[in-house]
Amino acid sequence: MKKSKFRYMSAGDKTFTVANYVFLTLIFVVILYPLIYVVSASFSDPQAVISGEVVLFPVRPTLKGYKAVFQNKKIITGFINSFIYLFAGTALNLVMTMLCAYPLSRKEFKARGFLSLFFVFTMYFSGGMVPTYILVNKLGLLNTRAAMIIPSAMSTYNMIICRTYIMNTIPDELYEASQLDGCTPFRYLLSVVMPLSKPIMAVLTLYYGVSRWNDYFTAMLYLNKDKLQPLTTIMREILIMSKVDMTKVADASAVSKLQGMSDLLKYSTIVVASLPVMLLYPFVQKYLVKGVMIGSVKG
Repeated sequence: MKKSKFRYMSAGDKTFTVANYVFLTLIFVVILYPLIYVVSASFSDPQAVISGEVVLFPVRPTLKGYKAVFQNKKIITGFINSFIYLFAGTALNLVMTMLCAYPLSRKEFKARGFLSLFFVFTMYFSGGMVPTYILVNKLGLLNTRAAMIIPSAMSTYNMIICRTYIMNTIPDELYEASQLDGCTPFRYLLSVVMPLSKPIMAVLTLYYGVSRWNDYFTAMLYLNKDKLQPLTTIMREILIMSKVDMTKVADASAVSKLQGMSDLLKYSTIVVASLPVMLLYPFVQKYLVKGVMIGSVKG
């Protein structure tokens, strides 16, 4: 029987190991409990939620909150819009990122140093909110779906990660061999670079997808029409307007009931809105650590 390594550790190592496990366990609990509470509250009776009866598990389970969510036309419209922005925006992000990252990864590209500096400059300095708004307005993108997609077509940080991956992972010999076979640079990008870049593309899909799904500030700036609002903006309205005005309701029991349903709708909406990202994450989890480590490698 293999003996435990812990038994042969020094006193200092044992103390550090135990303290490390305790600390990480506390962090895990602190992160996990709010998630469990939100899910439990979304399935609980409204009165149990506002009275504080929900601690860990659902109390008097009910689906009232989820029924209210899917009966709300604004939430359904927000879901549809968010999926449109998610898929269209992420696809554009990946295309733009690859088209920028690949040329900058080629050592024979003489302008890559200047262009890399040009891109990095935008990470530290930008035109500002007002000039950007004026530009979007002049381009005729206000109150259009394109306003949620085009202005954030690429992240410089993600482009640098992708460029570093291509430089460190795909050998130059493949490019030389493709040149001998008469392969054009664009054909090489499509047939060689992109298939070999599936891990980093999966990571970027997660990065861009989460960013697109959670984006509400862009909609607040550029969209005024309710039919174009994403789910996050509608959720924000629900969270802000979740408090019941007691001056407009004379009956105390009615106030309690309205507040309970309001809180239940809030928790149910949070759970429903979080599902797409939670379902996406397991598919790219194995690539996530690799992608983060790539970003730490100097290119």
